[in-house]
Amino acid sequence: MIVEFLIGAAGLGALYALLTIGVSLLFGILGLMNFAYGEIIMAAGFALYLFRDQPWLLAAGMAILFGCAVSVLSERLAFHSLRNADPVTLMIASFAVSLALQSLARMSVLPKAQGVPPQNWLTRQLSVFGVEVSILNLVMLVLCGATLTGVALLIGRTTLGIQLRAAAENFQMAENLGVKGNRAVAAAFGIVGVLAGIGAVVLVARQGAVSAEMGLQPMLIGIIGAVLGGMSSLRGAALGGFLLGATTSLLETVLPSDLITFRDAILFTLLIGVLVIRPQGLLSGSKVRVS
Repeated sequence: MIVEFLIGAAGLGALYALLTIGVSLLFGILGLMNFAYGEIIMAAGFALYLFRDQPWLLAAGMAILFGCAVSVLSERLAFHSLRNADPVTLMIASFAVSLALQSLARMSVLPKAQGVPPQNWLTRQLSVFGVEVSILNLVMLVLCGATLTGVALLIGRTTLGIQLRAAAENFQMAENLGVKGNRAVAAAFGIVGVLAGIGAVVLVARQGAVSAEMGLQPMLIGIIGAVLGGMSSLRGAALGGFLLGATTSLLETVLPSDLITFRDAILFTLLIGVLVIRPQGLLSGSKVRVS
C-alpha cells in the first residue's frame, strides 16, 4: 500500500512538475505567461487520437512532434512580432492564440470528446517488492522523471542551456554578447512543445479521451505550480509542481469517499496558506531567471 502510494504520488508530482516547467520556461525568457500552453497539449493529444491504432511508441512520438510543431508555429506566427511588447500585450496575445486553437479544434477535428483507450499493457499491474503497482503509474514516474532530468541537464550543461540562461537574465545583453536571440527563443518554444507532448501522452493515458478543452486543467496546474514554487527559477517551479501533484495524490488517498469532492477546495486552501506566509513562492530570487 505504501509503495503503491509513493509511486503514484511521485509520478503525479513529476507530471505536474513537467507541466509547470512548460509554463515557467517561457515566462523566464520572454516574460510570457503562455495561456496557449494548454492548446499545445491538446494538439499533442489529438495526435494520440489520430494514431491511436498505431504502436504506442509511434503514437507517443507523433504527439511530441505535433506539440513541438504547434508550439514553434505559434511563436513564429503570433509571438515573434511581439518580442519587445509589454507583458500585458503578450498575455492578451496568448489568450487569443489559446481561443483560436481551441475554437479551430472544436469546429474541425474535435467537436466532441473522442475516446483514446490506453494500451492493454498500461492497464496491468506489476509486482514491486511484493506489492501490485499500476504499470501506468510506473510509466508516468519514469517518463516524467527522465524528462525532468533531461531538462535539468540541457539547461545546466549544454551550450543551448547557457544561451537560454543568458537570455533569461538579460535578453538584449545576451544578444549583444553573441547569443542568437531568435534561435534561443525558438528553441525554448520547441522545448515547451516537447514537454507538452510528453505531458499529453501521460494525461491521455490517464483520462482515456481527448477533447478541445483538455488543455485547460494542465495549463492551470502549470501556472499554480509555478506561483507556488516561485516564478524566479525553473527549480522553484519544478518544486511547486511536484508538491502540488504529491499533495493531490495524498488527499485522494486519505480523504474518505464522501469528502473526495472537497479535494480541490482543501488543496487550494493549503496553497493560499502557503502563499500568505511566502507570497513570493517557496523558492524565489530577486528577479526572473532560468537556473
